[in-house]
Amino acid sequence: MDYPDKFVIILALTSNVGAYDFQFCKDDRTGDLLYETVLKKTAEWGSPENIMYVTGATKAEKLKNIRNIIPEHFLLVPGVGAQGGSLEEVATYGKNSKCGLLVNSSRGIIFADNTKNFAKIAAQKAKELSLEMKKYL
Repeated sequence: MDYPDKFVIILALTSNVGAYDFQFCKDDRTGDLLYETVLKKTAEWGSPENIMYVTGATKAEKLKNIRNIIPEHFLLVPGVGAQGGSLEEVATYGKNSKCGLLVNSSRGIIFADNTKNFAKIAAQKAKELSLEMKKYL
């Protein structure tokens, strides 16, 4: 937190099935789920200007609760595309007054094709996602 104009990125809620192994465990003291405890405690360490959180797109409905806890922080949201996350749902549940979202889609683009047409097809997938982002974000 000592570096001005730099962000610390904290893992809060992942898109993978393994999230249920730990991130949804309940804290007996507070009744919060682990990912909620992580959000609440780490938000005390800094501000929306120097902390952002990774929150997976495949659990977009949880973004509403996340926004209740950290309304102004940036969210880095992987999992749109190949992992099954919906950009529309991410925007619906996760946007704040300043947008507040950095949406990532890697596999949907880099694994779009495995032929000699890769560059063309990957470019088309990236363009499609960009147009969808303009619509929702």
